Amino acid sequence: MKKLCIYEPAMCCETELCGVSVDTELLRISTVINTMKERGVMIYRYNLSNAPMEFVKNNTVNEYLNSKGVESLPYVTVDGEIVISGRYPTNEEILNLLGLSAE
Repeated sequence: MKKLCIYEPAMCCETELCGVSVDTELLRISTVINTMKERGVMIYRYNLSNAPMEFVKNNTVNEYLNSKGVESLPYVTVDGEIVISGRYPTNEEILNLLGLSAE
């Protein structure tokens, strides 16, 4: 099975769902990730402030971040290769990238 990772900018917590106003896009991606994990899908989320070593360990992500800057986050990788940058994937894109059906 393919492994999808989302590398996010620094946030106050892993989900950024705290505080007065909640970002609906972050709420959506958190829900999708939790649902996928419950079904055994390999999907991971790394926040620059909470998991900086994940950005260092992946040479592709590290090089891209150094050349494009933190403004280019988030990055989405599939099996270590960046497939989307600057935004979160849609639900359909996640399914397509992982080769899964909507069921």
